[in-house]
Amino acid sequence: MIRLWGKIITDSKIVTHIEYTCNEEIEYQEQLKKCIKEICYALDLQKPYWLPKNLKEYNKSKKTSFIQDNFIEEVKFDCFEIQVIEEK
Repeated sequence: MIRLWGKIITDSKIVTHIEYTCNEEIEYQEQLKKCIKEICYALDLQKPYWLPKNLKEYNKSKKTSFIQDNFIEEVKFDCFEIQVIEEK
C-alpha cells in the first residue's frame, strides 16, 4: 500500500491538494505510477516527466517537485509536488 499527497503550489502557497491511496497487490513502482496518474487526473494535470533530478529527490526523501521543465504544455503554477505519506 502507498498513500501519496499531491499538491499544486503557486507563490509558495498550496493552491490545491489531494491524497490518493493505492491498495492493489502490485509492485511498488506500479502503485506509485497509479497514484500519480489518479492525482493528475483529479487535478486536471498532464502526467509529468520524471527527470534525473526527480528520481534522485524521490529516492532520497520520498518526495519530489515537478516544474515547467517536467511538462510539455505550459502550466499555470510554480510546481506540482508529490510526497509519500504512508507505505506498507
